Amino acid sequence: MQRTASPVWHPFTQHAITPKIPMIERGDGIYLYAADGTRYIDAISSWWVITHGHCYPRIQAAIRAQTEKLDQVIFAGYTHEPAEELARRLVEVTPDGLDYVFYSDSGSTSVEVALKMALGYWAHCGAARKRILVLENSYHGDTIGTMSVGERGVFNQPYEPLLFDVQSIPFRAAGREQDTLDALERACNAPDTPAAFIVEPLVLGAGGMLMYSPEVLREMKRICAAKDVLFIADEVMTGWGRTGTLFACEQAGVVPDIACYSKGITGGALPLAVTMCAARIFDAHYSEDRRKTFFHSSSYTANPVACAAGLENMRIWQEEPVGERIAAIEAMHERRLAEVRSDGRFENVRRRGTIAAMDVKVDSAGYLAGVGPKMLAYFQSQGLLLRPLGNTVYLMTPYCISEADMDLLYDTILACVGEVTGG
Repeated sequence: MQRTASPVWHPFTQHAITPKIPMIERGDGIYLYAADGTRYIDAISSWWVITHGHCYPRIQAAIRAQTEKLDQVIFAGYTHEPAEELARRLVEVTPDGLDYVFYSDSGSTSVEVALKMALGYWAHCGAARKRILVLENSYHGDTIGTMSVGERGVFNQPYEPLLFDVQSIPFRAAGREQDTLDALERACNAPDTPAAFIVEPLVLGAGGMLMYSPEVLREMKRICAAKDVLFIADEVMTGWGRTGTLFACEQAGVVPDIACYSKGITGGALPLAVTMCAARIFDAHYSEDRRKTFFHSSSYTANPVACAAGLENMRIWQEEPVGERIAAIEAMHERRLAEVRSDGRFENVRRRGTIAAMDVKVDSAGYLAGVGPKMLAYFQSQGLLLRPLGNTVYLMTPYCISEADMDLLYDTILACVGEVTGG
């Protein structure tokens, strides 16, 4: 079999069946420009990270300015103003009760930190709580800990010997949510009280853009609180306006014990993540006994340039009409989704905030559905960066998209389904 010419191994890419990979040279707003002159509409925010648009001038200026002052410093025993100021602002805008900020550099690492915080909390409190509850069809990352708390299947089957055991709570769609809540209550009430429950609030992303209501999220938190099971909200994808509010938990009035934020925290310009927690989690590690130290770090923890980008992103949210841009996207989606809902080739058409998703009716569904690669190739040929999740097509655009470009996305999706399904 002919190997690729490039030595680069791309993520989530089967190189044996992938055609030539486009070389992207620059980005501007909603668009990406390839070396061959092709312009792509970035319809999924380059894996859900770009919020205000590619190369947003204010964020780029903040990055340039910070590189002239401080590029990197060890964060163990030292600090710097971008990290301090960003942490203060995060405490102000996140749900009341998230009092401490621990920096890392990706969504996966922020979840790893959250799991270690939860287990460390109970260990330092002298309680033998070690069991983690997870929601079926969830995805929290690709490191060992995050794979352990995600859905088991094709993504992680080869690595099963490395994964630790968790208890999975079944996810039930609209009309059967009580089954999910009942299962969570049974798990929390078991003699072996769990340490924590981790959940993606309102939208399960890589699991297929599965959506549930704020009322269900609120009940999940109530059930956990009744038994003091730590509630971990993975808002890596759902944060920064994706679900219509700054953070998804706001819609349910939920304050998690631990929360994970990344992706849009810098507007998508640089990798950065935070794990925020209630004071009691910090206090359990606060001791003159050095053995209670929170033993976690990465070399680039709280990188000053990334923090400067995050800080400018916070100012943009405060000073620019980002909420109005999000509302406009929601209206664009609803106008076109009305057409999709009446199209018999689709089912389970849904939207939460700026995220719209629809399932193409095929005989074989799921992440490995044969229609997925066909749609991916079609979208690319039409100048769209769209990566279906099997037979699920979803849109999660930057907030600067125009109505004309949104119409082009929907028109192309409709044309694509006719092309690849023959209907």
